Amino acid sequence: MSNKSSFKKILILVTILALPGFLYYLLQEKGKNRYRPLGILGPKQVAATFHTKRGVKIPDTIYHRISEFKLLSNTGDSIGIPTDSNKIAIVNFFFSRCKTVCPEMNSQLARVVAEFPDNKRLKFYSISVDPAYDTPEVLNSYAKSLKANPKRWNFLTGDKNLIFKLAKEDFLIDALAPSHNADEIVHSPMLVLVDPDRKIRGYYDSTNDDQINKLIDEIKVLITEGLREATSLKPKK
Repeated sequence: MSNKSSFKKILILVTILALPGFLYYLLQEKGKNRYRPLGILGPKQVAATFHTKRGVKIPDTIYHRISEFKLLSNTGDSIGIPTDSNKIAIVNFFFSRCKTVCPEMNSQLARVVAEFPDNKRLKFYSISVDPAYDTPEVLNSYAKSLKANPKRWNFLTGDKNLIFKLAKEDFLIDALAPSHNADEIVHSPMLVLVDPDRKIRGYYDSTNDDQINKLIDEIKVLITEGLREATSLKPKK
């Protein structure tokens, strides 16, 4: 038997013996659930404080946050985005008399709600930009037409000036209220993903199926992100 043939057989044997260990490495390291964390959107500024990473001092960042607010829900309760819990919020602006983008927008939002039937970390909020007409009673009828569960999906109304200020300055989306004609109300078709710290993590065009699929995927990413943070904060035994 030639030296060349012996070398080939030894090489094949070594490969066979090494393969289980290599596969184990792939399962342990490469098989883990890895994902790209979602960005934090909106204006930001450098803080005066620092954190240390690998011995290097890095300036902290002050991110844009949704301000605390209270609006009246379709069930008559005064509520806002939870600020003292681990809730993730999905928010949109609409009005019940809207015949253009709103029906599709809330139909798509209903699809997102249905994707997470038992997840108590998610809350959905639809804020009316026509509060003079959209009373809690009107919104409650609208919510029932969508079979919306009030424990998960709230339709909000309130002070007109506050609502348009929230849209433009907090959620950073377009909203324009005409003086008289409701048909001329202009508002964004975007669904807004907000994390438990009231930071904006994504905008999704409700007129685009691919964008809604992306929202569903990125909600899962945000849920995973929260679970991993909670696990890392648990004291080690």
